[in-house]
Amino acid sequence: MFKLKTIALATATASLMGIMPLAAHADDGDMAEARQEGSVWTAIALNRHLNPFEIDVDVENGVAKLTGEVENDVDRDLAEEVAMSIDGVTKVDNQLTVNPDVETKQSADGEQTLSQSFSSATTTATIKSKLLWNSNTEGLDVNVTTKNGVVNLSGTAQSEAAKDLAGMLAKDTDGVRRVDNEIRVNADATAAAKAQNTADDAGEAISDAWITSKIKSSYLLSSNLSGLDISVDTKNGVVALSGTAMSSAEKDLAIRTAKNIKGVNEVTAENLRTAN
Repeated sequence: MFKLKTIALATATASLMGIMPLAAHADDGDMAEARQEGSVWTAIALNRHLNPFEIDVDVENGVAKLTGEVENDVDRDLAEEVAMSIDGVTKVDNQLTVNPDVETKQSADGEQTLSQSFSSATTTATIKSKLLWNSNTEGLDVNVTTKNGVVNLSGTAQSEAAKDLAGMLAKDTDGVRRVDNEIRVNADATAAAKAQNTADDAGEAISDAWITSKIKSSYLLSSNLSGLDISVDTKNGVVALSGTAMSSAEKDLAIRTAKNIKGVNEVTAENLRTAN
């Protein structure tokens, strides 16, 4: 049994990146349990409701034991659901105790803990991806940093509209509490980058499958659209949306999000209904 959370985290991270780590010093059973333990730990670390708490995970024979303290019964039940959702976990031994005065994992000097840093890195990567996928922000020279749910955007944009769009894409990301948009507007500074991206797009055919994938990913990564039941179909750059949105505002956001993805020529939404 692997007890070091650094090993479990490395294994889970590699798995998330599509990399299978080599196991020269562990048998298949140990590695399977290490992956499961790492997957549970990472899922808890990436959950904004659970990552402030010190939760230890131990997996053996498919049973995930959770120990530590959380603030309330809701968090305790949520941790169990998160652990149970991991492939290979058949049972959860939930030994978490409830303490309304529990201290959260913030060090005395204000530095982020490992799990918070991991979550921040994920948020940063998500926002960078959204900026690259968007036809109106792909040419921006923007730096993205995240700490404790606060995102800082710096760099240059060619217009106020592009700056505002970058801020909106960052804000509409799960786990983001605030966006400090410090992007400067400088048309000349971003012209070269925009021209290079245009050249890259011209030399690289954007497939319908790529467009569909990026639209679906954008919906999943959106704090306002992740729960919607929307189907996406793309043919020759024409995107057809179908399913159900909760409101006209969410339908409009779904359409606008799809239109902004690189390679999209048109969006049709006749079959995208609203629930009210």
